[in-house]
Amino acid sequence: MKRILAMVLALLTLGSLAACGSSGSGGAGASGSSANGAELSGKVVIYTSMYEDIIEMLDQKLEEVFPGVDIEFFYGGTGTLQSKVAAEIDAGQLGCDMLMVAEPAWSLELKEQGLLHAYDYPEKDKLMFEYDPEGCWYPVRVLNMVLAYNPEKYSRDELPTSFQAFAADSSLRGYCSMGNPLTSGTSYAAIVALQDKYGDQYFSQLGAQGVAVESGSVALTKLETGECKEIMILEESVLKKREEEHSPLEVIYPDDGCIMVPSTIMTITEERSPNHNIAACDAVEAWFLSPEGQEYIVKGWMHSARADYPAPPYDSIPTAEIAANAIPVNWERCYREREAIRTLFQENVTVS
Repeated sequence: MKRILAMVLALLTLGSLAACGSSGSGGAGASGSSANGAELSGKVVIYTSMYEDIIEMLDQKLEEVFPGVDIEFFYGGTGTLQSKVAAEIDAGQLGCDMLMVAEPAWSLELKEQGLLHAYDYPEKDKLMFEYDPEGCWYPVRVLNMVLAYNPEKYSRDELPTSFQAFAADSSLRGYCSMGNPLTSGTSYAAIVALQDKYGDQYFSQLGAQGVAVESGSVALTKLETGECKEIMILEESVLKKREEEHSPLEVIYPDDGCIMVPSTIMTITEERSPNHNIAACDAVEAWFLSPEGQEYIVKGWMHSARADYPAPPYDSIPTAEIAANAIPVNWERCYREREAIRTLFQENVTVS
């Protein structure tokens, strides 16, 4: 049985930047088919920020598709993974062969450091979102930052229905919550998008609201008890509770647009990876991007990154409908101005 292990947070600074990584796709398994998967062997270690129960579901399927490959997942939030990789870079040896992370900004950085292998995915034209032109990273799942409330505690008619009002409507003061952009990649992407749309004052408005900055699980509990009227949270967290627990919590797709975060998949260059198994990595990457792999993404309450995938996750609305009114995210700015943006947020919003 493949193992799923938790990350240990180590707050270290990322290493110096370098040139782009090696190019070219691997040999066996490049198509990502199950038949080729049966011929592969060796080990692949994947660092990911996906929820652990979703990893368990994927892990079981990957054992069927790649029976000869020992695929090991390490789970951690984006901040944890960034610190982990930074420590490994300083130590001179990475511990992962692949990464599946929350947002593209870190992919830009890792590519610039020359750490990413370029894989020419044959069906990249089927992808709905931007990908690296050299094949160093591709969008593999789509996360949506939304608002949520509890109709058993509060009426939707009396609640804000936009991100702008979430920060400005005084009726939410002391009764709202959001994720921590210092540790969560999706929460960080959200504040960058909202800063671009509404200016630096958006952070000061959040501070004036007394918004609680905390984990999604804590925020959802507060929503259930009525301690919070409304929260800013990933859509998948609400959909999961609705399907698994028959929760009454409901998503509000903001009037000013959701914030769509196409999470990326990427492979470390062979010379920097611990297991030197590029053929298996290419095949695993192709499987995740295939319709079969995307089926398991959607089962995990996330949206498919493929334009030709027919259905949204449980109880959601069509991906194209969300995309039509999405607030854009400047991924280059997310990367280049990360510390300045995080510092500005901390100066205006209390982070516990």
